Amino acid sequence: MIILQTDRLSVAFGGVRAIDGVNLAIESGQVYSVIGPNGSGKTTLFNLVSGIYTPDDGSIRLAGEMVTGLTPDQLARRGLSRTFQNLQIFSRMSVLENVMVGRHRHERTGIFADLLHWPSVARQNEATSKAALAALARVGLADSAGRPAGSLAYGALKRLEIARAVASDPTLLLLDEPAAGCNPVETEEIDGLIRSIVRDGITVVLVEHDMRLVMNISDRVHVLANGRTLAEGTPEQVRSDAAVVEAYLGVHGSQEAVCAFD
Repeated sequence: MIILQTDRLSVAFGGVRAIDGVNLAIESGQVYSVIGPNGSGKTTLFNLVSGIYTPDDGSIRLAGEMVTGLTPDQLARRGLSRTFQNLQIFSRMSVLENVMVGRHRHERTGIFADLLHWPSVARQNEATSKAALAALARVGLADSAGRPAGSLAYGALKRLEIARAVASDPTLLLLDEPAAGCNPVETEEIDGLIRSIVRDGITVVLVEHDMRLVMNISDRVHVLANGRTLAEGTPEQVRSDAAVVEAYLGVHGSQEAVCAFD
């Protein structure tokens, strides 16, 4: 089943085509990575797919449904969740409260019920807390649930963001640079976490600069350059593509590029 499909997706800013006619066809249950040099359009593509930007041209389908132009909250209700390249953490809230925020699409009571302390609010809060704790457990942060989020180490904050995204029960999870700034041990933890998420039936689309992580974990890799598709295929096909090597480090850096993909 194709869970995410784009057709001729395009957007321009100030006359510059940031994304130019990109086609995606991502099968359910895959780890699908989008890579490319800085400025190639990777995060812009994520912003289009997740409803932050509206495309100038082209279409987006989620599980077969046309979702072009839908807002992020509308897409969340249809099972799409994401993280961001820069940490989006509520540092003064507890670790648990940060993840509870990710359950908002499952909340059913409103402000008046909260003000009047209806029993349904207490039941909902209990259910939300339980689901958030389960999400923390899967990323190895259950023991830190009561701590202020701002007190966590950087690698743990990366896992906290993933826990909050997973707490919404998505079918499709977009991870924007989940290993950025992480040391090798933290990167290995992210690797294992992504694998466990996919085993649970969630499709992962990954933007990442760590080529070892990408090549080890991906089923398919899509390479962008200047907003256009440069290559698409298995990790083995992409790593041996001369145009991909040149785009990363240039013709004279081909040997270094091959090493970066090993």
